[in-house]
Amino acid sequence: MAQATLTVTLPERLWVQEVSTAHPEATLHVLAGVPGAESGFALVRITGPSVAEVLEAMDDHKQLTEISLIQWSDNEATVHFETTAPLLLFSSRNSGMPIELPVEIQNGEATIEVTGSRDRLSQLADQFSQFGLQYRIDNLQERLHDSQLLSERQHELLVAAVEQGYYDTPRRCSLTELAECQNIAKSTCSETLHRAEEAVIKQFVDNLANVDTQSGKEKSLAQ
Repeated sequence: MAQATLTVTLPERLWVQEVSTAHPEATLHVLAGVPGAESGFALVRITGPSVAEVLEAMDDHKQLTEISLIQWSDNEATVHFETTAPLLLFSSRNSGMPIELPVEIQNGEATIEVTGSRDRLSQLADQFSQFGLQYRIDNLQERLHDSQLLSERQHELLVAAVEQGYYDTPRRCSLTELAECQNIAKSTCSETLHRAEEAVIKQFVDNLANVDTQSGKEKSLAQ
């Protein structure tokens, strides 16, 4: 399972690119969205000093066919709308890769997070290309569930060690006390805990190395 954070540069023909670049001080937070057959529906919160101007620009754009103002104050507004060009929603739907919400859009760029298989990530990249969306990967790392990383017994023992203060400084629980509490031999406790620590630490270091090698570099999801 891969988890990725991407910055997507929106094409110039898109309403949200035109509106957000015209008002770079504003941020659009996509709170919810659903694609239809040929259009999409979304709930967006707009924040910043130019909320009124952003709403006016949205109201005038031909790609927005329906707009309902839910809430409005001087520096914040929430709107529900229908658009004929929901490219991010279409990309997500066609690739089978859900985009985690909220999505922040500012000055023509959207920051999105996705979690799924590498095959789905590759399909998402293909959809981006078809819709003219350029992107860069800010972070990409493998995510393992606890049940994949640790055995059930390792997980239980590691949680117990933390809860009882084995890892505190100074320690509130010795290895002998931890073993007695878990009704296992001290040698078994030591071996099981060591294997759990090894798995967790190696995964942590791998994640750090992965972030370092990918930070600031543009990569292709298809690789």
